[in-house]
Formats: sequence, structure tokens, C-alpha cells
Amino acid sequence: MVEKERNAWAVVDPEIEKINNMSQVDMAVMWRFAPSGHPWFDSRKPYFKVFERRFKELGGFTPEISKKIDRERSWSNGCKNK
Repeated sequence: MVEKERNAWAVVDPEIEKINNMSQVDMAVMWRFAPSGHPWFDSRKPYFKVFERRFKELGGFTPEISKKIDRERSWSNGCKNK
């Protein structure tokens, strides 16, 4: 049922399709670093429920993913000693 719902939304809204094609790591980065007010995290829009459900299906935030994205962000900002 979730797959049918996901496919139905994807046809209607390209933003939902983007969410459905994201990896667990991509979603974790978005969850942590999206700017305040990002439409995917507005509970009045369907994006948030779709994002939240998909992220949970993929395993959500894990300690390993948290460390990975923090480490990659540190490297990209020039902080090589972290």
C-alpha cells in the first residue's frame, strides 16, 4: 500500500519523486542541514509525512550515518583534524 501511495504522489508532484529517490544518507543530510523553513519539513504539506515515512523505512538516523555526514562536512569545510 505504501508503494502505491508513493507512486501516486510521484506522478502528481516532482518533489515527492525527489524524496522517493533519495538514499538514507541523502535524507540524513537533508534532515540535519536543511535551511529553516524548507518546504519538505512543513507539516502542512504532504512532503513531511512522505519524507518522514521514507526515512524511517530506510532506517532513519544511525550513529554511523551521523558520524559520516559530520566527518564529510568537516572535511568539506577544511577542518581536517576532526
